[in-house]
Amino acid sequence: MPKVKKVIKRKIKRPPSGKKLYFTKDTQQAIKEYVQSDDQSFREQVYTKDIRPALEKLSENLIFVYGFHKQHPDIDTLKHNCVINLYENLHKFDHDRNKNAFSYFNVVAKNWLIIQSRKRKKRTDRLVYIEDDSLSIADRYAIEEYSICPSPEKSMVIEENIHDMKSLLLEIKNKAKNDQEKRCIDAIIQIYDNVDQLDYLNKRALFVYIRELSGLTSKQLSVCMSNLRKIYRNLAGPDKKYDIFM
Repeated sequence: MPKVKKVIKRKIKRPPSGKKLYFTKDTQQAIKEYVQSDDQSFREQVYTKDIRPALEKLSENLIFVYGFHKQHPDIDTLKHNCVINLYENLHKFDHDRNKNAFSYFNVVAKNWLIIQSRKRKKRTDRLVYIEDDSLSIADRYAIEEYSICPSPEKSMVIEENIHDMKSLLLEIKNKAKNDQEKRCIDAIIQIYDNVDQLDYLNKRALFVYIRELSGLTSKQLSVCMSNLRKIYRNLAGPDKKYDIFM
């Protein structure tokens, strides 16, 4: 019987790619410590040092790998908002159920980017450019109607509303019941006074600004804003002390 030659498969060791991993086991451990801690100072330190760089790199990679950068002119803003979205979802990561934080937040970020791209496409499809030669005279006139400056009377009303809004915020502060509510309204007032200096002004960014300025957790902030909203409803509106919204 002829001898059968034994074939030995050689394992080929690939050289290291040289790329430094940005989302490591240390990142996952940092997220775990962040979620489990109630110390706001510690959470901010861990997030800034160990978590945020990984989230920024993850967002950046997804934006360019999947072509989201082609649909958005301002890549930095898109990346920043994506990181904010991930930051707001950190507390949802369950280490007992999810073994891999990278996979979890990769899906979260990708889904958010897809939703934003769909929203942008929807808005773009609705845009009408005045340079479009196909526009009728009536269409051009209708567009120009929205391009005029407000009247002096309307400008005065706007200025009065701005002043009344500040008074409303201060009165809400006086009616705040505890230290957490006062810290929350103080953060809102600070943002209101410096609104022209903010880089990003949307609901998600405002929530993050208030949380950072007040030092409250998301849960504490949610409770405080709910209580402050009740005070606001008693003060503002038709036939009430502050009838500033038309």
